[in-house]
Amino acid sequence: MLKTFTIDDIRAWNPCYDPAKHLPENWVGTEIDILRHDTIPPGDKLRVVCREELIDAKTLRLFAVWCARQVEHLLTDQRSNDVLIVAEKFANGTATTSELAAARDAAWAAARAAAAAAAAAAAAVDAAWAAAWDAAAWDAAWAATTAAWDAAWVAAWDAAAAAVDAAAAAAAAAAVDADRAAAAAAVDAAAAQINQLLTMIMDQ
Repeated sequence: MLKTFTIDDIRAWNPCYDPAKHLPENWVGTEIDILRHDTIPPGDKLRVVCREELIDAKTLRLFAVWCARQVEHLLTDQRSNDVLIVAEKFANGTATTSELAAARDAAWAAARAAAAAAAAAAAAVDAAWAAAWDAAAWDAAWAATTAAWDAAWVAAWDAAAAAVDAAAAAAAAAAVDADRAAAAAAVDAAAAQINQLLTMIMDQ
């Protein structure tokens, strides 16, 4: 059975802003009403309803697993995939607390290993750029001393300015395209999350 709550209940959960921005002061409803509301941003809908005061722990855990599975293709360490399997089993009563804790610890170890690998890769890239910059700067300085100073500097500055302008224009265009694509993907993902949670609640 769905639980009803009021706008004052939502306020008691310390939202980022006053819920009266989207709901009338006399609002009373259920998590279904919030999830189907037209003007509440998707992330805010989920922040309101994803709590054990409204949805049982099993459904919340299964929903969390479902959300993680939407990006499972990005998980490269089997320990990260394994924790999803164990969490789902735990929610359904077929895994123990100690099995869940062990899978969680293994997943955190995988996350720490991935972070260390990313830091090492970033350091290697920084070192490569520094070496390339040093070599390029030395070559440019040597060439500049053997060429005609005025002509070389004028040409270099013109080329650099053109390259900077072209790179800035390309980067700006790419950023706009990436921002649009990311925004569209975020809206689609949030809609999918809300639809999945509605289905899970209705199936209880």
